[in-house]
Amino acid sequence: MSSDVRTIEWAGDGLRLLDQTLLPARVEYATVRDVDALVDAIRRLVVRGAPALGVAGAFGVAIVVRQAAREGWDDARRDAAIARVRAARPTAVNLAAGVDRVLPFIAEGVDAVVAEAQAVLDEDVRGNRAIGAFGADWILGRLGVDRPLRVLTHCNAGALATAGWGTALGVVRELHGRGRVELVYADETRPLLQGARLTAWELDQAGIPCVVQADAAAPSTILRGLADVAVIGADRIAANGDTANKIGSVGLALACAAAGIPLVVAAPWSTVDLAVPDGAAIPIEERPAEEVLAWGGARTAPGGVDAFNPAFDVTPARLVTALVTETGVLEVAAGTAPCRRARRRCRRE
Repeated sequence: MSSDVRTIEWAGDGLRLLDQTLLPARVEYATVRDVDALVDAIRRLVVRGAPALGVAGAFGVAIVVRQAAREGWDDARRDAAIARVRAARPTAVNLAAGVDRVLPFIAEGVDAVVAEAQAVLDEDVRGNRAIGAFGADWILGRLGVDRPLRVLTHCNAGALATAGWGTALGVVRELHGRGRVELVYADETRPLLQGARLTAWELDQAGIPCVVQADAAAPSTILRGLADVAVIGADRIAANGDTANKIGSVGLALACAAAGIPLVVAAPWSTVDLAVPDGAAIPIEERPAEEVLAWGGARTAPGGVDAFNPAFDVTPARLVTALVTETGVLEVAAGTAPCRRARRRCRRE
């Protein structure tokens, strides 16, 4: 992605967001200055992706504090508004973590909150670069082939989903920088087409060869031997390594296991929720039925039919070959490094 395009940044009096609902047709920004606009932007996916949501949550507290001072709110109303931001999307743990990190700075004033939120953003960019390097090293070492690789990815875990560079796509970008990418298969990611609209746009901007495929084609692509590795992001990872990611990820994981190729999950350590023992305890967001039942404003299903529209699924740890964070690589499926025990060891490395 072009270096002059920023997904999220503080604009002095509000949060400036690249409106991802308009991509790839238009590159436009929205500046949010109140809690209603921020919650709406989060829920409508103007800003999305677990790391970016963490940054939005941190700056969101600053927005609330500014609005509370401007409109004369008491502490109870201010705290209720912060809770709305924190709960705007329940599956991605980073959103709540970003909010919680800056809460202690409220007593020091809005400038202190903004400074800590900026630290969250800066750490994410640095961490993404490390994820890219660790992931590329591990993949090249694991595959042991001296040729460019065919990589499959699902949804969008690039610069658009983070404060910069990307997690899963950060790994791809690092591989590309080393001359080791032949082709990227970008799943379209139904029903909102984050892969077709966002991932393909990022790859095209970066000059990385890619094709878009239907989600249902991905397992066949893997089983036909057309992909060497699948690299995806995550919205929450349980203590045992179970991983929540965009709906459709489980199908990739099963196909990877059947084909004997690695499934690599790339995510910042903040996505690991040690308070959640396993995937069964991860809340799964369900989104509006209209996303499935209609397209372009026209209904595509019979009028009397409803929809089931979970935004995420959970891949069991036994199917996750490796978890790449900014602290290193955990080989989850091997059972040698569950997240709860691995944190200290990985940080030492």
